[in-house]
Amino acid sequence: MKNVFFYDSLESTNVTAKDMANIGTEHGTVIIANSQTAGRGRYGRSFYSPSGHGLYMSIILHTTKFRLSTPALLTLFSAVAVCRVIENVSNISPKTKWVNDIFVDGKKVCGILTEAVSMLESSDIHYMIVGIGINLTTPDANFPDELKNIAGSLFKSNNPPVTRDKIAFEIIQQFLSAGEHIDEVKMLDEYKQKMFLLGKKITVSFPGSHSDAFDAIAIDVDNTGRLVVQKENGEIMSLHNGDITTKY
Repeated sequence: MKNVFFYDSLESTNVTAKDMANIGTEHGTVIIANSQTAGRGRYGRSFYSPSGHGLYMSIILHTTKFRLSTPALLTLFSAVAVCRVIENVSNISPKTKWVNDIFVDGKKVCGILTEAVSMLESSDIHYMIVGIGINLTTPDANFPDELKNIAGSLFKSNNPPVTRDKIAFEIIQQFLSAGEHIDEVKMLDEYKQKMFLLGKKITVSFPGSHSDAFDAIAIDVDNTGRLVVQKENGEIMSLHNGDITTKY
């Protein structure tokens, strides 16, 4: 097991991980917090991180020791790793929503945020940070109003069948055991098998941009992790970003 740092509260485990990476730290270093005061998601969104009810962690990966053909695949690998762990420690079968969300019973229980860290003297990516936030036992009534119809928890009881430490350990093992050579074809196939979007009508939007939202059918994920969609006019396009909404 690599270096694991535990904190009662942090602004964001990803922020602390990036600070560590910027001064040089060991591959596989992990930061875990009991709560986050400014947990972060995609597009600058916040991630609700109450004390004692979730697992909030970040893993620092050196690009020389954790190789993928494109950094975009790291988010998909992370989702597969978390799904494997959930299935291994419970009888729950999670689903993935491109690109970084994990759902159970139609509600988001986990979000993943991957970020790159480049050295100042070059534009090369030296470290990748994987932030993972899992709602373990947050009661439905405790979620903020804007999340109550979206977010849920992995376990409905405040006395789950597995500890937070066990889940964290298993997730860390998924990353450290992957090694330098990951079977990307197998990983992508596993990711797609867990997707609930494929074949469904979706709405694609681009928060913070001037691009118009549009409706489409999700038809595939390509070998670089992009979501392949067919627009209403029949045009096929591949998305490397975007916000996807659909009825579960």
